[in-house]
Amino acid sequence: MKRYLKAATVAVAAVSLASVAACGGTGGSSDDPNTVTLYSADGLADWYTPQFKAFEAKTGIKVNYVEGGSGEVVSRADKEKSNPQMDVLVTLPPFIQQADKKGVIGETTPAGVDKLPATAKAANGHYVSLANNYFTMIRGTTVDPKPESWNDLLDPRFKQRLQYSTPGQAGDGTALLLLVQHVFGEQQGLDFLAELQANNVGPSASTGKLGPKVSTGELSVANSDVQMALAAIANDKMAYETFAPKGPDGKRTTLALPYFMGKAAKAPHADNAQKLIDFLMSVDAQKSLAPDAFGISARTDVNATGPNVDAITKALAGVDVWSPDWTDVNNRFDALVDAYNKATGQ
Repeated sequence: MKRYLKAATVAVAAVSLASVAACGGTGGSSDDPNTVTLYSADGLADWYTPQFKAFEAKTGIKVNYVEGGSGEVVSRADKEKSNPQMDVLVTLPPFIQQADKKGVIGETTPAGVDKLPATAKAANGHYVSLANNYFTMIRGTTVDPKPESWNDLLDPRFKQRLQYSTPGQAGDGTALLLLVQHVFGEQQGLDFLAELQANNVGPSASTGKLGPKVSTGELSVANSDVQMALAAIANDKMAYETFAPKGPDGKRTTLALPYFMGKAAKAPHADNAQKLIDFLMSVDAQKSLAPDAFGISARTDVNATGPNVDAITKALAGVDVWSPDWTDVNNRFDALVDAYNKATGQ
């Protein structure tokens, strides 16, 4: 998982959804008017830590932070709609669109929204891109020979040595399903994933749990995203590397997978929620995404440079970036997941 203890050391109430559910808690909300509760997909904890500290110093508002898988955080917020606990949601597509469709999030207009391109904000004003990001696969640094293509992953040497987060539950897992179908074709992609099951360890609701297994050698290959993987390599000295597998045509393709942020439709601390959103979308906070977290700001007035940007550029070198129609994906979400489950016997 993503370094919960580090976040807790700066007076951020950081808990995982699993631990909240186990203790029967409320999800991190507080009756204190000087608090705000953020539910977030895992991957940005190291960036949040100093940002929350700076936000509290500036406003006096403490951030209660709840982290989980992309689908987990939306599912929990949806179940709590009759008694809302969440103020701000950060998650990956198509789960942010799912949250919008379920009425979990409402309108927000961050300061500087005019600096965001149309692709980085919802047409209805319900969410914006907090950080741009991209799907990737990871392989252990000692794996030899290195897999270079999707078809290489079918090699029997990867039996029970490969795992990916579950489509329909995890953002990166759902991205893998979409990307494989884009690369191979819809039915051919399902056929490929069915064949891959011979090597797959099994379901995982969280992508963040897989990286450490690759690093220790328990797994050889897993899925991830560029931001999360590069941050873990740099900060946690993980012994793996990113790669974009070649498709049948020899081309490498990835999928744009931004962290989107929205305000809860019935936020218990609505004013505080807007203040936090404005703070995280400010130029100063957005400038820190690349150096602190290997994220890329969508703001047109933030031009990041430096070694972390160089690492992101290297990870995407020679790779085509595909941007799905997330509204269409959300509308077909249940059918896509059902077809995947049927093909793979889940």
